[in-house]
Amino acid sequence: MNKTLQFFRGRKGQWKRLSAAFGKGTQKASPLWMHCASLGEFEQGRPVLEAFRQRHPDKKILLTFFSPSGYEIRKNTPLADYVFYLPLDTPRNARRFLDLTDPCAAVFVKYEFWYFYLTTLKKRGIPTYLVSARFRPEQPFFRKYGAPFRRMLSCFTHIFVQDDRSLRLLSSLRNPPREITVAGDTRFDSVGCNILHDKTPPLFLQLVREPVLIAGSTWPEDETLLERLAGDMPGLQIVLAPHQINQAHLESIRRLFGRWNPVFFSAAKQGPPPKILVIDSIGMLSSLYRHATVCYIGGGFNPSGIHNTLEAAVHSKPVLFGPNYDKFKEAHDLIACRAAASFCDYHTLREALKPWMEDPTLREKAGKAAGVYVLENIGATDQVLEKLAVREP
Repeated sequence: MNKTLQFFRGRKGQWKRLSAAFGKGTQKASPLWMHCASLGEFEQGRPVLEAFRQRHPDKKILLTFFSPSGYEIRKNTPLADYVFYLPLDTPRNARRFLDLTDPCAAVFVKYEFWYFYLTTLKKRGIPTYLVSARFRPEQPFFRKYGAPFRRMLSCFTHIFVQDDRSLRLLSSLRNPPREITVAGDTRFDSVGCNILHDKTPPLFLQLVREPVLIAGSTWPEDETLLERLAGDMPGLQIVLAPHQINQAHLESIRRLFGRWNPVFFSAAKQGPPPKILVIDSIGMLSSLYRHATVCYIGGGFNPSGIHNTLEAAVHSKPVLFGPNYDKFKEAHDLIACRAAASFCDYHTLREALKPWMEDPTLREKAGKAAGVYVLENIGATDQVLEKLAVREP
């Protein structure tokens, strides 16, 4: 279904569902409320939810999403007692939502700033936190016209940022936020847990062979490059996990890689490893990366940028990605420690991949650097939980 249609259809009847969960006749829950834009932000918030559940097993958890790609995939997550779309940010909706849910605390992940929700939370004295935030000079908070955006920053009880640059930017404001901590990125904690839980299907192990490039969260621009790479490197197996797995996109992949008769995992059977294996189901990519020779992260030609590099790096694998990675600190860090390489076209992709394919020692060194980088940055969740206070009902 079209994402715009999902966006509006998903919100249809939501007030009725919210009233059924929190309205008159229901036991007062006063949950911890976490809001995530989409699936990526949920993965950042996941370790906070898990740790909160461990420390407060009797507390309910309310999870909201802005985007269908988060809600549709995680609407049945066991980490939350209630999962809803966030009603649109208007004064009336903010009052109505908070009247119904009455959260004991609110946690916003990374880039979520909703003026009326934040100002209403502040008026009601509800502790409000921003976690895994990262700020850049070009954002409205630091511009002359940014007064309404700066006002939102004052609504947070505590802001947890990923890096020192974000701290310096916030501190440079005339009226900086009251409490700021450089805690790092909670995604490191999330992927650190992934390495302990291998969800690789047994059939996948029978269909994969060395050397294999596992390309995750790919888009059409990525797939065009990978098709050319498949032709130029006949001994290389490519496992493709597209970001969108709707029928139209899967059919375009089938046509693009047609000369190799790509195998789609949902219909795969035991047999010789195929040249092209397409993962057309959700939930296993983070485990599959552990079986890669080299990992390719998609999204680098999209305005929104690359997808999650840490899911691959935690398995001590060298990582490749396209040019649009500026917003992602971990991408810069991985390049700096020679665990990753970026490319801007097919020629630079080949040049980046070639040394790792030809020199196992160099490849192993890059992979080790990736794994060490992730392990050294685990720990943001504990810092958040230490300072997260909940309002007693």
